[in-house]
Amino acid sequence: MTTTTPHILGRVLLGGRLEVSAIGLGCMGMAEFYGDRDEAESIRTIHAALDRGMDFLDTADMYGAGLSEEIVGRALAGGRRDRVTLATKCGLIRTPDGVRVDGSPRHIAQAIDASLKRLGTDHIDLYYLHRVDPQVPVEESVGAMAQLVAAGKVRHLGLSEAGSKTIRAAHAVHPITAVQTEYSLASRNPERSVLPTVRELGIGFVAYSPFSRGLLSGELSGAELAPDDMRRGLPRFSEDNLDVNQRLVARIGELASRLGCSPAQFALAWLVAQGVVPIPGAQKRTHMNENASAGAVTPTPEVLREADEIAPPGAFAGERFPEHLLAMVQED
Repeated sequence: MTTTTPHILGRVLLGGRLEVSAIGLGCMGMAEFYGDRDEAESIRTIHAALDRGMDFLDTADMYGAGLSEEIVGRALAGGRRDRVTLATKCGLIRTPDGVRVDGSPRHIAQAIDASLKRLGTDHIDLYYLHRVDPQVPVEESVGAMAQLVAAGKVRHLGLSEAGSKTIRAAHAVHPITAVQTEYSLASRNPERSVLPTVRELGIGFVAYSPFSRGLLSGELSGAELAPDDMRRGLPRFSEDNLDVNQRLVARIGELASRLGCSPAQFALAWLVAQGVVPIPGAQKRTHMNENASAGAVTPTPEVLREADEIAPPGAFAGERFPEHLLAMVQED
């Protein structure tokens, strides 16, 4: 249900304390990972998102080795900073061989100042530990992040891809406002223990990759991926797995058509119905507007049950990450 009339998104409270738009804007792809990029269009997309009420922006210091933060900073220059809830992350470091995890207090203290400079601001609204460092107790990482709150550089703390035990340990050190994990109709692992844990503790949940890297949009063909597109290395997009998964997406698309919306909009509406905040990425205004309009889509309980029957946990073929990246996430 893509509409030409502006639909101002509703508001939700993450962790009962941080107000954000019901659907946010992921800014990772503005820097890299999905083929060609257009910085000028990305900035126009951020400006248009703010006009639609989509003012929860999500980035990280490792996206484009800082480029995503720089783009967001340029987009917010000229008086727009106060209009957004700004989230970024630390704890993943780019290397010639890929990425490594560093959750040490020393790195966190250095990373925040670099992010603030790139973003052109004096504070971050929501600061995530991007991945939990297996070599550093999470209590030490969160303790260092809590010092940033005390210093006024950060307002709220979050964790990304953390398991339930880690979430409890971190929350005991300093209130965790949000946990961010991949979650969609195609990736339902958080339902096992992470979602019950955050609900018990009163922590908000932010769902990244709500389209499973574009799969749930119903518009993706493996042959169309650029040579440097990260999805070429993801198991879910291998030829055999993609065939299976696209058949599931086609069935979900039939549900969407009954609601008069696109498959992407249905994927977002399904997440909103779960009580979480999705942050779909968008590099173009057309995609952002389609995503924002999902705020007007309300699936009935019957349709939600049908979606669960089509895509129960484990229905989609292939892991969401290759083994070396899957080893960096905690799912239970």
